[in-house]
Amino acid sequence: METLQAIITRHSVRRFSDRPVEPEKLQIVLDAASRAPSWANLQCCRFIVVQDPATKRRISELSYVDSFFAAKGYKTNPSQLALAEAPVVIVACALPNSSGDIRGQQYYMTDIGLAAENLMLAAHDQGLGSVFVSIFEEKVLADLLDIPAYVSIVGLFPIGYPLQESVTGAPRKPLEEIVFHDRWNA
Repeated sequence: METLQAIITRHSVRRFSDRPVEPEKLQIVLDAASRAPSWANLQCCRFIVVQDPATKRRISELSYVDSFFAAKGYKTNPSQLALAEAPVVIVACALPNSSGDIRGQQYYMTDIGLAAENLMLAAHDQGLGSVFVSIFEEKVLADLLDIPAYVSIVGLFPIGYPLQESVTGAPRKPLEEIVFHDRWNA
C-alpha cells in the first residue's frame, strides 16, 4: 500500500474477527513503531505485546468511561470490546526520563504519538485494524503487567483483522477550516 493511501484510508477499528495475527505481520508493525522519530533520538518508547486472553479481558475491564463518554450517554468505553476481542493488544509505554522535558513540554508524549502513528499505519498496510485507547486505570494496569513505576503507560492498541472491511477513513474537516497561511485567521 502506498503511504498516502494508507494515511487516507486508515480508520479506527473496534471490532475484530477471531483470526490470529501472523507473527511476521506483528513483527512488521512493531518494527515500524520502533522506527519513529524521537526527541534527540533517545528512543524512549517501549511496547508490551499481550496475547493471553485472560490478560486482555482484564485490560478491557480497566478501560473505563470518563466524563466525555458519559456525557454522550455511553455506559461502557466504546473500545472495551476491542481490547477483549482483538487477538493482540499492544501496550505503549515510555521512559519519561529518557526523553526531553523543556519548558514543561514532555517530549515522551510526542515520541509515543509518532510511534503510534507508525504502528497504526503499518497495521493498516498489513490488512490489520487498530484503535488508540487512552482511558484506563494506569496503576492497576502497571501492576497487572509488572511495569515499573518509572515507566509511563501512554496508550493501548488492540490489533487484529477487522470484523468488517472499510475502504475509507473517517470524515475529516476541510483544509480551509484547519489551515491558515502566514497568520492565525479563524
